[in-house]
Amino acid sequence: MNFIKSAALLALSAVASIAIAGEIKPYTQAEFDKLAQEGKPVVVDVSATWCPTCKAQKPIVDGLMKQPAYKDVTLLTVDFDSAKPTLKKFKVSMQSTLVAFKGGKEVGRSTGDTTPEGLEGLVKKTVQ
Repeated sequence: MNFIKSAALLALSAVASIAIAGEIKPYTQAEFDKLAQEGKPVVVDVSATWCPTCKAQKPIVDGLMKQPAYKDVTLLTVDFDSAKPTLKKFKVSMQSTLVAFKGGKEVGRSTGDTTPEGLEGLVKKTVQ
């Protein structure tokens, strides 16, 4: 009986943690369009697996997405090496670029910033 209660509590806490965290998912045009149409806050994260700056940004951005203040923000990830049409669409020429949107309109952009304050400032623009 205690095992069942523990399992139920664990499942409930997992659901609760999902509800207070922003989503991170791969970019698709359909998903971006849907979120923009709904007026949702979005950050497009353009990175490359070989990029040291991107590697420095990742834990900061992932941590921000776990904060309750950004639970409504969706982070859409774009691979710099394989998504050239998407890069052109967003006018991105370098990896480690983040583009912030609110209701489908760009509200900020950052390239190469690895400071927690700078990255949070960008994400914050999507929810203000």
